[in-house]
Amino acid sequence: MAEELIGLIPAAGKGLRLGLPYPKELYPVIQNNRYKPISQFTLDNLTNAGLKQVVFVVNETKHQLIGYFGSGQRFGCDISYVVQEQAIGQAQSTSPGLAHALDSAYHQVKGKVVFFGMADTIMRPHDVFAQGYQKSSTDDDVILVLFDTIRPEKFGMVRTDADNRVVEIDDKPKQTDLTRMWGCIIWRPRFTEFLHESIHKQGISDFALIMNNAIREGYRFRGVPISDGTYIDLGTYDEIMEMDRQFREE
Repeated sequence: MAEELIGLIPAAGKGLRLGLPYPKELYPVIQNNRYKPISQFTLDNLTNAGLKQVVFVVNETKHQLIGYFGSGQRFGCDISYVVQEQAIGQAQSTSPGLAHALDSAYHQVKGKVVFFGMADTIMRPHDVFAQGYQKSSTDDDVILVLFDTIRPEKFGMVRTDADNRVVEIDDKPKQTDLTRMWGCIIWRPRFTEFLHESIHKQGISDFALIMNNAIREGYRFRGVPISDGTYIDLGTYDEIMEMDRQFREE
C-alpha cells in the first residue's frame, strides 16, 4: 500500500530577534525581479516532491502568514493550520520549542510519512525532499537530509557511519569534527508516536535528545547528504544580508 505523505512547517516562533513588523516567515526575497517570502521556498520544496497536503504550525499572531498562503490552492496543495498554544504561565516572549511545535500537529500527521522543513530557511536544490525520500527504504524510520556547514554551533550536527546510518546528533556544539548538519527531516509513523510519547509521557522537550533516544532504542535513522546543496538560515541580520547578496548576484 502506498504511503500517505504530508508536509509539516513549524512557523509558531515569535521572531523577536529580528524585530520585523511582520512574521519573519514572510521576509521578502527578490528572485528574478519577483517577490517571494522565504517560507514559500520550503513549501515549493515540498510540492516539488509531489506532496499535496501541508500543515503550518502557527501561533495566534500569524494572521498575515495565513492570509498569504490561504488554502494552498495557488501553490498546488491543500494547506491546513494548527495553532500551537502556549503553556499556562509561559512568558509571552518565549515559545515552547521545536519538539512541541512538531507535536502540535500530531492529530493531522499521525499515520502518515512526515516531511518537515523550517519556515525561515532556503534549501537548494529544489528537490532536496525528493532526494531524501528516494534514497531511503521503507525500513528507515527517520531520514535526515544533510548539508555541509561551516557554522556547526548553529545547527544539529550529524554523525554517520560508512553506510550513512546516523549514529548521533550533536546539537549546536561549540567544538566538533562534524561538518554536516540536518536541514530537513522525513519520518515515518513509528517516530511520530515516539515523539508524541517522549513529550507527553516522559516530559522531554529537547528535539535532539528525543532523536538520540530513538537511535539508542534501535530506530533506523539514515543520513542523505546533498553534496551540491546549500542551506540558508534567516536567523540574524548578518545572515539576511548574506542571503540578499547571494540573490542579487544570481
